[in-house]
Amino acid sequence: MKTENLITVNEFCIYHNVEFTFINSLQQAGLVDVKEVDQTIFIPESELKKLQKIVSLHELDINIAGIEAITHMLDRIEQMQENMRGLRNKLKMYEGE
Repeated sequence: MKTENLITVNEFCIYHNVEFTFINSLQQAGLVDVKEVDQTIFIPESELKKLQKIVSLHELDINIAGIEAITHMLDRIEQMQENMRGLRNKLKMYEGE
């Protein structure tokens, strides 16, 4: 497997000053996906933005359960905003007639 779009968990942990166990807990909770290649654990580039937000919440001393609830709520808000955009576009289409 190519590792060019992957960052080692070790590098991420050192850069963000978090423990490996924190990333492991996030992975077990289903909050972040990691990949294992040749016995090295990597974070896909697509997960970085979400993981950096989670680390910011962790720095505020929010536990894993709280982070899980917050990320779930943020995902729901994003879905609702997308639905609203779609409805606005449909409304504009009908108003134009």
